[in-house]
Amino acid sequence: MRIDIDSCEEILITITRNKTRSLLTAFGVFWGIFMLVALIGGGQGMQGMMQKNFEGFATNSGFIASQRTGEAYKGFRKGRAWDLENSDIDRLKAALSDKLDVITPSTARWGSSAVYGDKKYDCSVKGAYAEYDKIEAQKMAYGRFINEVDVKEARKVCVIGKRVYESLFKPGEDPCGKYVRVDGIYYRVIGLCVSEGNINIQGQASEAVVLPFSTMQQAYNLGKKIEVICFTVKPGVKVTDVQPEIEAIVKEAHYISPDDKQAIMLLNAEAMFAMMDNLFTGIRILIWMVGLGTLLAGAIGVSNIMMVTVKERTTEIGIRRAIGARPRDILQQILSESMVLTTIAGMAGISFAVLILQVMEIATAKDGNVYDFQVSFGLAIGTCVLLIALGMLAGLAPAYRAMAIKPIEAIRDE
Repeated sequence: MRIDIDSCEEILITITRNKTRSLLTAFGVFWGIFMLVALIGGGQGMQGMMQKNFEGFATNSGFIASQRTGEAYKGFRKGRAWDLENSDIDRLKAALSDKLDVITPSTARWGSSAVYGDKKYDCSVKGAYAEYDKIEAQKMAYGRFINEVDVKEARKVCVIGKRVYESLFKPGEDPCGKYVRVDGIYYRVIGLCVSEGNINIQGQASEAVVLPFSTMQQAYNLGKKIEVICFTVKPGVKVTDVQPEIEAIVKEAHYISPDDKQAIMLLNAEAMFAMMDNLFTGIRILIWMVGLGTLLAGAIGVSNIMMVTVKERTTEIGIRRAIGARPRDILQQILSESMVLTTIAGMAGISFAVLILQVMEIATAKDGNVYDFQVSFGLAIGTCVLLIALGMLAGLAPAYRAMAIKPIEAIRDE
């Protein structure tokens, strides 16, 4: 398509001849591309914020807890209370070593108090093994997490959460080596965990004091009781596939009916994360449908206005045909006008969307976390190509109508 100075001047004159009509037509394209880019960027940023909340949590994990039985079995009455025990860990490890990657117990106690000097904070107390870090990653600001030696020797050490630290210690103070009194027992602080998220097993990590699991059992006289068994599966294995085997092993060991659906509560985090992925996929599809639909409506508006313009310029086109203009020249002129109008409006829409997304990115940045609301360069180029294509398509019908105009009929119409 040949574009020279005269063609550009003619396009400009045609577009600005009726400024209000051109502006309203361009706004349809502007709003359509703005909606598409803004929705894509906004959806991407919101997904990043959601994923940040779940960062560090094992997506292939599952959790088991005991509940009252729902059926009578082998002389035991319905509604019997029972507890998971340390031996259940060994049973599951032995039976499912080829399917389970990590399996570790966890227990917790609420309503406790942590005291340091004259400061006090109401917190929860959790007992964990070193392997728990593979279930819920522990981001340490100071020191370290519980290790195997701490559990083996039942050491009186602890890892404190972010809010516990902020309530008991001065900002920037290293808590490691200090002693915190929890429920009358002194524990030496070995680490500060600053992990935060929406998924927390047995309470918020930021409000907890974590003890070695063996220390927790001794301090609170829990015996061999376990409240939750946490596990992850090996690559290629699904939690859903392992769940029936786990339930069967635990039920057999604790004399629970194989048909009892109530006695064991199993949380499948893998299924929950898969559901979230499907939700975000559905949202992305909806965004594209809404954005493209709005953009297409704007392109149809451009096509309609160009049809009106062609009708208004019937005499002009007829005279041009009479003095030697070829049908191809008329086609190029109408298509050029349509593409220029669409492209200018579209570029303005993309620029405004990028500006809004940048403001959203700045507004949501906190605690050093920056969420990516901006669209990729490839997507921006793709939308530009889409704009040009839509501009061409929008001008095809008016262009062919203009080509069909016969010089004598156009002059007679005048």
